[in-house]
Amino acid sequence: MGTALFYHLTRRPMEETLAMLLSKATGAGMRVVVRGTDLGRMGWLDEKLWLGADDGFLPHGLAGGDHDALQPVLLTTTPEAPNAATCLMTVDGAAVSAEDVTAMDRVCVLFDGNDTQALDGARAQWKALKDAGAKAQYWSEETGRWEKMAET
Repeated sequence: MGTALFYHLTRRPMEETLAMLLSKATGAGMRVVVRGTDLGRMGWLDEKLWLGADDGFLPHGLAGGDHDALQPVLLTTTPEAPNAATCLMTVDGAAVSAEDVTAMDRVCVLFDGNDTQALDGARAQWKALKDAGAKAQYWSEETGRWEKMAET
């Protein structure tokens, strides 16, 4: 059973934090699926990740291509993980379930702490996962660096 890590974004944009987390996960040998809610937004994220730092090349793909199963990082709006991911990262309020946490080694939930709707959605996800018995951690960047603030 994995752990859900909630990342409360208040200082850095989501795409920057996502790129950092993706780099760490792939560097640890994980295959990752990034789940969003809007295909257009996932296309935007795809472009942002290709335009990342030269020293931080992050191979990835947008779901629906011929080589989805080969992608170390796959961006999608569906619950499937055709790339045999062991890590799920959700953005923009995409759903995450206790079953996702059980199936993956790690689940990362990124949410904009400056958006009250995103904050409320993350709180509801935290409660639902906690009530289902899933392990979860809450991380904040309020001090300027990531710190674990709570754990179930």
